[in-house]
Amino acid sequence: MAAPPSPERPAQRADARRNQENLLEAAARAFVDSGVDVPVRDIAARAGVGLGTIYRHFPTRADLIVAVYRHQVEACAAAGPALLQECGSPVVALTRWLDLFVDFLVTKRGLAEALNSDDAALAPLHEFFVERLVPVCGDLLSAASAAGELRRDVGAYQLLRSIGNLCIGGEQDPRYAPRSAVEMMLAGLREPG
Repeated sequence: MAAPPSPERPAQRADARRNQENLLEAAARAFVDSGVDVPVRDIAARAGVGLGTIYRHFPTRADLIVAVYRHQVEACAAAGPALLQECGSPVVALTRWLDLFVDFLVTKRGLAEALNSDDAALAPLHEFFVERLVPVCGDLLSAASAAGELRRDVGAYQLLRSIGNLCIGGEQDPRYAPRSAVEMMLAGLREPG
């Protein structure tokens, strides 16, 4: 007969989750600062762990990129409903959520190239992105439309795709500000009055 789980075991799992979360956050910051090709030792130093810890959780760079990307998509997805509850206006919630979305897009140096690589581990990321973020955006759009703050003919996928296109190349031209372009686009989607 197996021994009952010790009371310490769940705490260890919670610690392991926190450690992994810390590692993913450190990797995300490193990706922002140096791109997805940042040396793993730099990520380990930021996270305060050894190289072995990173490789134990993420045997390949692609595994680490996937984990960071998924983690950040989940955080962005979770922010939508929270903002809708916190903000007094659905269009304000949408605007703040889209601001997070723009941050997500413009800070991922090298991610576009990684996603377009031949690495099979990275192939499902776009679909995951669409599956998680389009419904959240749709809920925010629906709430803003129902409140009379936004046109009703705005589709979530089309909006996110348009914003994605506005964010392309922003890091290569200091005169271009993707966030300002997104703000202009959103202004055009508001209901008059």
